[in-house]
Amino acid sequence: MAKATNTEIIDLLGEKFGEQLFDVTEPYGLLTFSTTKDKIVNVLSFLKENAKINFNFLTDLTAVHYPEKNQLAVVYHLHSMVSRVRVRVKVFIHENDATIPTVSTLWNSANWMERETYDFFGIKFEGHPDLRRILNMDELGVFPMLKQYPLEDPNRVDKKDEYFGR
Repeated sequence: MAKATNTEIIDLLGEKFGEQLFDVTEPYGLLTFSTTKDKIVNVLSFLKENAKINFNFLTDLTAVHYPEKNQLAVVYHLHSMVSRVRVRVKVFIHENDATIPTVSTLWNSANWMERETYDFFGIKFEGHPDLRRILNMDELGVFPMLKQYPLEDPNRVDKKDEYFGR
């Protein structure tokens, strides 16, 4: 099968979802678009099950914290090995309501990726079969990838300017 183009993929998605997809860009040739959390499972199901494009591989699932906007972006990277093309799908959610439906029913590999994203960002994946910490201790009361804390400990004495002649 020939390589699918970004234009063909957007046309297919536009016919099915129309205005439910937005912020369509192509940074470095990678088709990137956003949707809402109530449509994400439908969009990803369509991308996986459509015979023309067949995005059969979930490459990555992660998040990005935008503290200045009080938002988290859940980011999905998909790869169609048949059509030899990749896409990035983003869903922006408010950090005070950090929930989104699971896609572990579509790809088994999403199970651990969602657990890791929960562990580091605190995003709850509704319907996940076993959502618990995977890399950090259960007693850890914070989510380390959230940008809520200073990068360095302000009490460190070895970083004082006076020690460096400043």
